[in-house]
Amino acid sequence: MDRCVVLVDAGYLLGAAASLLAGEPARSRITVDHSALIRGLREGAEADTAQPLLRIYWFDGAPDRVPQPEHRRLRVMPRVTVRLGALTRSDGRWAQKGVDAAMHAELTELARNRACSDVVLVTGDGDLLPGLMSAKEHGVAVHLWAVQAADGDYNQSEDLVAEADERRVLDRAWITRAVRAKDLTGPCAPPPAPRPEIAAILAAPLPEAALAAAERASDAAPRPHADPAPPASAAPPVPAPAAPPATPADGTAPAGPATGHQAAAPSGASRVVPTPKDLAGLRASAHQPAQPSTGPANATLRWSSDRGWIDRPGGPAGEPPETASLPTLAQLTSAEQRWADREEDITTVGGDPFEVGQVFARRWMERLPEQCHVQKLSAMYPRIPHRIDGELLRYAARFGLLAHKDDQIDEHDRYAIRAGFWREIDVRAAAGNPAAGE
Repeated sequence: MDRCVVLVDAGYLLGAAASLLAGEPARSRITVDHSALIRGLREGAEADTAQPLLRIYWFDGAPDRVPQPEHRRLRVMPRVTVRLGALTRSDGRWAQKGVDAAMHAELTELARNRACSDVVLVTGDGDLLPGLMSAKEHGVAVHLWAVQAADGDYNQSEDLVAEADERRVLDRAWITRAVRAKDLTGPCAPPPAPRPEIAAILAAPLPEAALAAAERASDAAPRPHADPAPPASAAPPVPAPAAPPATPADGTAPAGPATGHQAAAPSGASRVVPTPKDLAGLRASAHQPAQPSTGPANATLRWSSDRGWIDRPGGPAGEPPETASLPTLAQLTSAEQRWADREEDITTVGGDPFEVGQVFARRWMERLPEQCHVQKLSAMYPRIPHRIDGELLRYAARFGLLAHKDDQIDEHDRYAIRAGFWREIDVRAAAGNPAAGE
């Protein structure tokens, strides 16, 4: 039959492309335009073999052989068939299982049934050598394609190269038509807007640190045998602050009212030495909730866990009312919308972590019954409420960012996912019309 077939080992093709463009074989380091890649394979195969294409077989591994988003996009493309092997992890490294055997079986079956006259193999694994030889014995011409090696050497089995009828190298110019390296050098998110209330919290000394510094100063300073009685007309002593400013590096006392005894410093300046009564006050203050001295009264640092909260109680299970009132995307999504979301994920969403966060945020905002929730969430930056954050990361797992059900999403990807989420929230909130683009 005068037709050509392309068999692609995706692990080899994309791993070698990542090595060439990003310097390491991790597929997470590259972004792939699968439509452009399939088009390039088809055009190249038809040009090299001078035969029309019958089909492209895409062989890849997947956890538990469950199709990932890229596999779902590929298998709905014309003339593309996806075959999946297992993807397992051993000693901290991922390995494909069953992919070579599936390629060998397909190659042998196509040749035995004379389904094609030419086969294009995109692989480097020497395990396919018996299948290649069997195809040749059935009268099939075998074209072996290689990806340009990053170090200029071969990245294919020498026996495989020697046995092929025709050979071709896919160079950097060909690869970059459909594959690009991710830029991991820059920040995952734009610099956030200044938040004075957070700066005030970070600048304030912790009560425990102030207490320890005061105790060290009290132990080191000499004390007089008796305290002179204050004059009757003197003003009452100023109580010690809950979080006094730290002592400067030059040893001089900070400006402001002093308490306790004055001890002479070598430079002639006076140093404040707290009394036992002052230390007792500091110990008491160390066990009180921290209150910022400037900014809003409810200003606290908020991260991605509810466990560290020290601010306003209330709401179910101790969750603040403003957080508990925010609906999740699942609560806002109908069955019809859920089906449409899956179709969009398969056909248009590329799976880049930053893009995934943006898509999730856009859907959440577009379906809110009350747009005031957007401003309420924006005020919680940088903390995403726990329920929404968990839903966001579960959504990201659909795109292969969660490589295996027992693993965690990569830390860099987590930052990028949340950065994309906040970028979309900030853009819509700043525009004053969160529903724009509906």
